[in-house]
Amino acid sequence: MPRALVTGGNRGIGYAMAQDLLARGCDVVIGVRDAQAGAAAAAALGCDWVHLDLEDTSTFAPAIEAAGGIDILINNAGILIEDSMVTHPKGLRRSMQVMFHAPFELILLCLPHMAQTGQGRIINVSSGWGAFDEGLEGPGGYGVAKAALNALSHALPRDLPKGVSINAMCPGWVHTRMGGQAAPRTPEEGADTAIWLALDAPANVTGKFFRDRQEKAW
Repeated sequence: MPRALVTGGNRGIGYAMAQDLLARGCDVVIGVRDAQAGAAAAAALGCDWVHLDLEDTSTFAPAIEAAGGIDILINNAGILIEDSMVTHPKGLRRSMQVMFHAPFELILLCLPHMAQTGQGRIINVSSGWGAFDEGLEGPGGYGVAKAALNALSHALPRDLPKGVSINAMCPGWVHTRMGGQAAPRTPEEGADTAIWLALDAPANVTGKFFRDRQEKAW
């Protein structure tokens, strides 16, 4: 029974991911910024939760310690700040912290257990907006932060312990609080590729970018 940590697992795509992992027999922990919302979501899901604020690095190590040995890390939590990077540079800094720096730090904290067991899967929830192939679209610093996350997913395999894989995935335009009501996809549809990467993709698949279980260009 692998133990999985899903950041931002109290709603939207993260909630769907946690639900699907539980249905597949995984032991799931959701990482949440809001303790009250996290406790309610965990109770509804029937899983554990830890307080994990990606803008507060002091919460990282205690959260991973409380979660126990993590076999599957899904860096799902994100923010969408639409302000200009020039006139509101703080938005880019926050985007980079939540969607690049924090995922990297969580990876580092989870790696000792993965190295010890000789297996582990890291899935970074990215976006086509972070793909050079699609023009780095999107407002504010969102695409820049996701491009950095993509680069990390592509380059990090050379430094990972044997048996540990890392991949990025794009969930598509999903009907969530961030995606908006016009989005055509359900959270369950958005979660599908991450679950596939976590449990079903070949173990030697690493350093790649996927949408709908198909490899896509960076």
